[in-house]
Amino acid sequence: MTIHQKLLQEFNSKGTKASMVDLPLLGAILTLLVIGLMMVSSASMGESDSIYGNPMYIMLKQCLFIGAGLFCMLFMMLIPVKKIERYSWASLFLGLSLLVLVLIVGREINGSVRWIPLGVFNLQASEAAKVCIVVYLAAYLVRRLDEVRTQWGGFLKPLLILITSAVLLLLEPDLGAVVVLMTASMGMIFMAGARKMQFTVLLILLGVAVGLLIWIEPYRMARLTSYLDPWGNAFGSGYQLTQALIAFGRGEWFGVGLGNSIQKLFYLPEAHTDFVFAVLAEEFGVFGCSVVVLLFLFISWRVLQIGFRCEQKGLLFHAYVAYGFALLFGGQALINIGVNTGLLPTKGLALPLISYGGSSLLINCLAFGLLLRIDYERRLFKVKEKPAERRRRAVSRGGQHA
Repeated sequence: MTIHQKLLQEFNSKGTKASMVDLPLLGAILTLLVIGLMMVSSASMGESDSIYGNPMYIMLKQCLFIGAGLFCMLFMMLIPVKKIERYSWASLFLGLSLLVLVLIVGREINGSVRWIPLGVFNLQASEAAKVCIVVYLAAYLVRRLDEVRTQWGGFLKPLLILITSAVLLLLEPDLGAVVVLMTASMGMIFMAGARKMQFTVLLILLGVAVGLLIWIEPYRMARLTSYLDPWGNAFGSGYQLTQALIAFGRGEWFGVGLGNSIQKLFYLPEAHTDFVFAVLAEEFGVFGCSVVVLLFLFISWRVLQIGFRCEQKGLLFHAYVAYGFALLFGGQALINIGVNTGLLPTKGLALPLISYGGSSLLINCLAFGLLLRIDYERRLFKVKEKPAERRRRAVSRGGQHA
């Protein structure tokens, strides 16, 4: 009997007792959504009033996105993980198709073609593609696990897909998505047990490739130089970073209060999207930033823990998907916060569950819905003890009674 047949048997057993969802994880997710709605509302009032004549316009759209995201989360919680694994090839096809489609019919915003217009909102192709590719890679690692651990061929085959995805992302261009996707994918392969020598060689090659990509593009070099000395060109390439740092300086320990940010009033570009963390720092100070960072750390740790527990029970696809999502979520949050604080060069990446935008929010909610389903199945699945372990446990109990 296969693992999935055993899992189905556990599902059908009437005596199974397990909580429906991971309440601490769900609570942290909902808390970030509430904080995000609050900060988007505060950071977007000026722009909403200027463009749409209604200071609440962007907030109302974010409310709709959150409602749709929660529906997507619930929908994913009802889908058996086995079905997602079975159709992982369709996930890969969908991800690559979106990356190609955005180059054909995509909408250009700020010099990048990253969004597919869908009428109600613009779908950012890279957000969906990253999740799709992680799902496919998890299924590949399950099928080719021995090959990945022992042979160069099994290690290099998924790289062909990752390189193809990276090329398509760079044509948009979206270097940030490439870095996040590669980090998550390499982390999954490492956790699957790839040899350290293979992993080290690949990391060196990826580091050289990223360095070359920055060097050959003047605007990326400008971002790097402005990151090293933002005040040297405070009204040019270093403008966003200097305005973000001013916001952090004004916030001090406990902030100036919700709604009292000055930087969001057309001083700080992308205040409700890429730089919403800087507005949060200005209005809630170090205390507010610490709370948000701790929530991100808790969610990432919790998801990694779910993956580890799944792996212990032999649910390898469940485990690798959880590892991949934890690295996607944590990596993107780390980069966004690093950019806002000046620890990393400026890069346009949304802060998951907090920044304004339908694509990031809906895709993250879909991913968390799948994670909650993974944890639910993990709780229901029980590994049968081997006869020797059962006898040892019986002897131990008998000794205790004696």
